[in-house]
Amino acid sequence: NALEEALKIKDKYDDVTVTVISMGPPQAQDLLFECIAMGADEGILISDRAVGGSDTWATSNTLEAAIKKWEKENGPADLIFAGRQAIDGDTAQVGPQIAEHLDLPQVTYVESLTFDGNKTFTVKKSMEDGYQMVQVDTPCVFTALASGVKPRYMSVRGIVEAYNHPIETWTYNDITVDDQKIGLNGSPTRVFKSFTKGVKAAGQIYEVDPAEAVDIIISKLKEKFII
Repeated sequence: NALEEALKIKDKYDDVTVTVISMGPPQAQDLLFECIAMGADEGILISDRAVGGSDTWATSNTLEAAIKKWEKENGPADLIFAGRQAIDGDTAQVGPQIAEHLDLPQVTYVESLTFDGNKTFTVKKSMEDGYQMVQVDTPCVFTALASGVKPRYMSVRGIVEAYNHPIETWTYNDITVDDQKIGLNGSPTRVFKSFTKGVKAAGQIYEVDPAEAVDIIISKLKEKFII
């Protein structure tokens, strides 16, 4: 979803290039090839045992260092897009942490955005009780919602051309970051236990008057020894 938002901007402006950076094991290259097949210009993978076991804080430190290395070689990035959250930890922390590390303004939970062609974005940001309209100047960081856009499919031509764009792989030695800020050493949190959420039985619906409803609720609570 974040990539689609970036590609929509690239579609409108000829001078826009999109670089996708990810951290993960070597097989994560496959996802980066898919991103290039969708329309990204290059993919960079940070893959090293030194970053294994990273929590969100250590992950954001690693990605911050990778972004700074990229900017040193290519110039400042105008926009940094991230997804809202990963599907495992579900914390929604890495994007905002990167923004804080880089000292950039950030807008999270982005539903849609428009660009004035100069440097200002008008962003529709999802809130618990509705939406908020925000204006922000580049450079900045956005985290995108899945409900905001529908990612495009890879094109046949894009798939063929993707494999002519080798994924650049960086290790710990390629990025400038303290080894006490990455991997297990740099992770202040640890996963104690992970498990599948238990499945609940189907509920029951009663169409009764209020007085009878009270009696039913009390009897059910007594059955479970809650009262």
